[in-house]
Amino acid sequence: MSMQASGQTQAQLRNPLVEQRADPWVLKHTDGYYYFTGSVPEYDRIELRRSATIAGLADAAEVVVWNQHESGPMSKNIWAPELHFIKGKWYVYFAAARQDAPFSHRMYVLENASANPLEGNWTEKGQIMTDWDSFSLDATSFEHAGEQYLVWAQQDPAIQGNTNLYIATMSNPWTLGSKQVMISKPELDWEVIGFMVNEGAAVLKRNGKIFMTYSGSATNHNYAMGLLTAPETADLLDPAAWAKSQAPVFASCPETSQYGPGHNSFTVTEDGERDILVYHARSYKEIVGDPLFDPNRHARAKAFTWRSDGTPDFGTPPADTV
Repeated sequence: MSMQASGQTQAQLRNPLVEQRADPWVLKHTDGYYYFTGSVPEYDRIELRRSATIAGLADAAEVVVWNQHESGPMSKNIWAPELHFIKGKWYVYFAAARQDAPFSHRMYVLENASANPLEGNWTEKGQIMTDWDSFSLDATSFEHAGEQYLVWAQQDPAIQGNTNLYIATMSNPWTLGSKQVMISKPELDWEVIGFMVNEGAAVLKRNGKIFMTYSGSATNHNYAMGLLTAPETADLLDPAAWAKSQAPVFASCPETSQYGPGHNSFTVTEDGERDILVYHARSYKEIVGDPLFDPNRHARAKAFTWRSDGTPDFGTPPADTV
């Protein structure tokens, strides 16, 4: 794809795409619709919207598909929902804490058998049980070579820091089918600013490789995206299969007034010809109070290109257009 074509694509993408939606997740389904979800500023519910075009997501009607409980598990700080279609049913993965322990997050799953996930009934399938009971969030799932995988962020009580990235196979969409394996931990300078964090993984399969983006550091202007890469023929449960890029692949850009880009997902243009990076970022650097409670991490989208060696080139976050 030429830079001119990339620029034309970007000119057609409103930025921000959806305001005040962090951790944006976009899925282009076989029905031709783009489905969107993300963290709402109140952290109290899960919403879905859909559109026949990426641009249409900006003004598409929202449907609240689930609300937090009044108490107990799943009653506080509902974070980073993702929508997945697995073996004919829809699933939402999300993290939630408790009113009496607002940062004790665990991962949970909802299921819906309707053709349209904005309709029908969502059933709570419960918590995803991992190898130990600790802070965990940002579950994502992907299929490869006939196997369904889960990737997520979790705190290992034996390892310094906040969250590492883990992978396991799945026996069904809410149950791990293997022991979990750590494939990345925050250890590079850019991953440990404010908090020692690897989180928000997203998977892209291209050019004989499996690319896994993730985000690191605190959720202010230091937040940035990293990249893990594995050959598609590798044993994905082997930590040695995953090579980590040493520098961020997408980061703040003062020249365009874009700060803290991250927690991304991937989709494609309507014609399927171009890859699109969906992410959140703020348009200002200075934040009053805790960045988690600043509501202006807006969902954004940009076309990206591929280098001659087959790796993605995400470029820099483009300036606001609205």
